[in-house]
Formats: sequence, C-alpha cells, structure tokens
Amino acid sequence: MPPPQLQYLCLPASGPDEGRQPLFSQMGPGEELPAHIGRVRCKQRNGPWTGVASGQHRNQESFEQAPMYVAVMTYLGFGIVTLFGYLRDFLRAVGLEKCHLAQEREEQKEFVPLYQDFENFYTRNLYMRVRDNWNRPVCSLPGPVFDLMERVSDDYNWTFRLTGRTIHNAINMGSYNYLGFAENNADFLKTVADKTRQYGVGVCSTRQEIGNLKIHEDLEKLVASFIGVESSMTFGMGFATNSMNIPALVGKGCLILSDELNHTSLILGARLSGATIRVFKHNNMHSLEKMLREAVCSGQPRTHRPWRKILIMVEGIYSMEGSVVRLPEIIALKKKYKAYLYLDEAHSIGAVGPSGRGVTELFGVNQADVDVMMGTFTKSFGAAGGYIAGKKELVDYLRSHSHSAVYSSAMSPPVTEQIIRAMKCIMGKDGSTEGIKRIRQLAENTRYFRARLKEMGFIIYGNDDSPVVPILLYMPGKVVAFAREMLERKIGVVVVGFPATPITEARARFCLSAAHTRAMLDQVLHHLNELGDALCLKFSRRKYSSRHDLRVETDLELDS
Repeated sequence: MPPPQLQYLCLPASGPDEGRQPLFSQMGPGEELPAHIGRVRCKQRNGPWTGVASGQHRNQESFEQAPMYVAVMTYLGFGIVTLFGYLRDFLRAVGLEKCHLAQEREEQKEFVPLYQDFENFYTRNLYMRVRDNWNRPVCSLPGPVFDLMERVSDDYNWTFRLTGRTIHNAINMGSYNYLGFAENNADFLKTVADKTRQYGVGVCSTRQEIGNLKIHEDLEKLVASFIGVESSMTFGMGFATNSMNIPALVGKGCLILSDELNHTSLILGARLSGATIRVFKHNNMHSLEKMLREAVCSGQPRTHRPWRKILIMVEGIYSMEGSVVRLPEIIALKKKYKAYLYLDEAHSIGAVGPSGRGVTELFGVNQADVDVMMGTFTKSFGAAGGYIAGKKELVDYLRSHSHSAVYSSAMSPPVTEQIIRAMKCIMGKDGSTEGIKRIRQLAENTRYFRARLKEMGFIIYGNDDSPVVPILLYMPGKVVAFAREMLERKIGVVVVGFPATPITEARARFCLSAAHTRAMLDQVLHHLNELGDALCLKFSRRKYSSRHDLRVETDLELDS
C-alpha cells in the first residue's frame, strides 16, 4: 500500500458508464456483445502504484504475525491429534472401540459410498472431542448478558444431557447485537406488538402473490432513504439475499472477482450463477488490479471475447478478520476498468460510520459508486432478513428475476416492524437521540476494548473501527481450554478453528455491542488478562502505550 500522503488520480478516457455492459439485461445467448472495452488513462503522482486518494478515514488495521515457534507448535499439535485419530480408527476397525458415527451397512459395501470416511475423519476424531464448546443451548434473550442451559457428556461429547441447571447472567461476547436492539423492553417494542396483533406472525405467501403488505413497502422506502439510494428490496433471509440474487445478476460469460475471505453466501451465489470465478488476495489492490487488467486485455478463455460483465464482490467488514474493505481504492479500480461492484454490508451497516450508514459513510464515498449494495437485518437491527439496494432499474429487475423474491415467503410482519422501529431510532425519526447514542457507544466500546487487548499483549486482527475483534489463539489445545475457562468465569465467547480459518490461525471472536457497559468490558478484560497469562496466549511482540484516547472514557447509559 502506498504512503497515505501520496495522491493518485485516475482519469477515464470516456464517461463513467461508457464501454461497459449493463449490470442486468435480458440479452439472448446468441446476441453479439460489443467488442470495445473503454480504455482509461491513469495519471499518478510520486510513485509507481496505481490507486486512489483515500478519504478522510484512514484504514488502521493490524495483522501481526505470530512468532515462528507458535506456528511450529500449532502444526505439531494438529499432527499429534491426527496420529491419535488414526490410532482410534484402527481400534474401531478391530472392534476395540465403539464407533458412534453413521456407517455404511454391510450389504451396501459395494454401493457408491454415502458417507465418505476420510472426509469425516476431522469430525470424528478432532471436532467430536471438543464440540462441547459449540451449539450451547441458550434459554434467554441474547442481550449483553444471557442464560445458558448446563449440559454434560458421559461419552466424550458423542451425546449430551441437560443437568437442569441454568448458568445465569453470563456476559455475551459472541452475538452480533451491535447496537443492542435485541432487547425485550416493552416500551421500545410496543409498535412490534401492535403489528403482531394486526397482521399476525406469518404471511403464508410470496410477495408476488398475496403476501405483499404495506409495511413491506414502507420498510423498502425507509431502507432506500437510510442508505441514500433510489430504491431497495427486502428478503426474509440474509444468506439467501446473496446466494439467490447473484445468479440473477451474472451468468455464463461473466467474470466474478471475489475477495478470498468472502462469506459462504457470496461464494455459493457465485457458484450457482455459472459465471467464471477468480479470487484475489484479501484487501490487496495489486492483486485485484492485476486480475482486472488481465480480464480486460485477454477476455474469456479460448475465445478471447470480452467478458459480458465483470463483477467485483467484497464485504464491508469481514466477519472472521474484523478488517474493513478498502472501498475508495476498489471504487477507483472499478471505474478504471469498467467493472461493477457488489458490496456486502452485513456486518457494517448500522455498526460503522458517524450515523451508522456503513462503510460508504465511513470513507465518505458516494453511494452511487457502488452498483449493488447488500446488507442484512440480523446484526445491527436485531431482526432477520436482508436487502438489496441501488438504482431503481436494478431493484425492478430483481423483483421479477430473483429466485428469493419469486419463491420465498414474505418477511414476517413483526420482524418487519422491528427493523422499521430500529432503523427509525438510528435515523432519529422516533423523536429521540437513542440511536445516535448507541452508535457512539459502540464506537467507544470498540476502541476501548481493542486498545486494552493490545496493551495486554494479545495478537488481534482487524480495523480499529471494527466491532468484530478476533484474538489469535493458534494452538488447538489452547482454543479448547480458552472456551471452557471463559464459560467457567460466566463469559460466553465464540471460538473458531480449522477449517473455518487457516490451520495455524485459530481464534476467539468477540463481538462488541452498544449494550455492553464499561463494567462488563472491564470484567471480561480482567479474566482475559488472567487467562492470557495462565494459557500463555500473549504472543504479541509490539509495544503499545497505556494511555487511551480520551473519547473512550465516556460511558453513555442505555435503556435495558
């Protein structure tokens, strides 16, 4: 990345949309496409890199590498458990140990295998021994604190039984409740209760049949106004918003350039589309520009015809890394090479930006420069579902071509009203300043928590503004010990390991919320400091100042 003081200027040879194909069209497979791809001239000052001047926000991200001995010990740990896994498989094969997993019936041994034995090796011998750290049953509201049902296993986690005891008031550091709208305050939820009495809880139809309610249209107008675009469309499931809409936008003869750390919903949507997929390195503009240049110059394989469309797919905040997309630079490259941009703001909408409008507001870019804006209501809004927003022509096209729009049931009325009341609170349309208080509280909690973890010596990933805070644990044994010890101290955390992360980068992922008080965060930090010393988790070799930004010392009181 070039020094921030350098400025770059990209000058297109023609208008911003000249020379690129429409993002959505009904062109038949036999129709010819224009062969001309608009050329660009890139003028640069003081350096060899081609980029764009960054906005007011500076990307302050940390991806510190662990010492070499940590990587060696991590590989050694996986090697040991793998060897014991093969030993236990041998004991099962000779009948000395019982196999609890599904197996092929003896009379079907010559059939095509239904269960791939090697593919189940990791689940059978590694995950099964530690799966008590996942899928814990919650029996309360997933707010800043929650209640867990205690369970034990008598057969090394093959099965569980509930003890009847409840772990009360554990601090919730794993839910995506960024702004604290997952709440049960009767005063705040009055409108949701009213809509439930009026409409019920289910629609029992698609919106194209008889499931289109007035509150659905009200929500779509509100979303478009909140984001600052012409139109929007909502869906009942966030995952399907990506996986079912991407195939409607691109297909055979199109090229998708996808960040290597994109969410599974984006990856599935890209695969279902039938388009050619190429993966660029995470947040690496050199890698992206190289692929764009090659795509424009070489065209499609074998025929070398121009790609029908080139779509860049990125996320606002990456949920496993806590990193923020380098949006201004991607927009500059997108304009330069006449490509389209698909931005997934599942974790960033509501959570970043002075008024919670996501990474476009964080970087101060024009929303019109993003062709497809996607987001979900499951995080900052305490609800469910997702949206696609952009130009009116785009949304009108998706209404008739999206599988999710045509075949899925309409969004539940109480869920719709919950989104509306949360969004109005953020925008200040409810007549209060509660929304902006929560946004500021989340930002302060995020910076405070990250700064304290750095001082303690933990290696954490991501952007200073990201409420997703991964702490690197690395070794499989320490991941298990960390999760169990935190629960013993009544703190609920999410731990993630291979294959969801690289094999040497297992981690605990903390999600900050505006509903977390300073006392809660200090309690979590106290126990983290103790565990960091006890389990030897403080791998950072960097030194950080113990003096915090004065802004993080303000603790705004929120209604519970």
